[in-house]
Amino acid sequence: MTTTANTTSDGFHWLGLAAARTFTFMAMVSLFDGSQASICGSGPDPSPLGSMTTMYLLMALFHLAPWLKFARRR
Repeated sequence: MTTTANTTSDGFHWLGLAAARTFTFMAMVSLFDGSQASICGSGPDPSPLGSMTTMYLLMALFHLAPWLKFARRR
């Protein structure tokens, strides 16, 4: 029989695994989306690594720890 605390812990585990993949996908979409304008500027961002792409990459790296733990267990 599974306890509520264990079920909650499993849910957070899977959520952590989903977060890294989601942020990586969002970074790729924002990197290749040429129509995105800079949030602070008046024109398009001259760098292919705009602020949203950089933020999504950093978030993906931050959420990579659950994947490393998952890979270590196998």
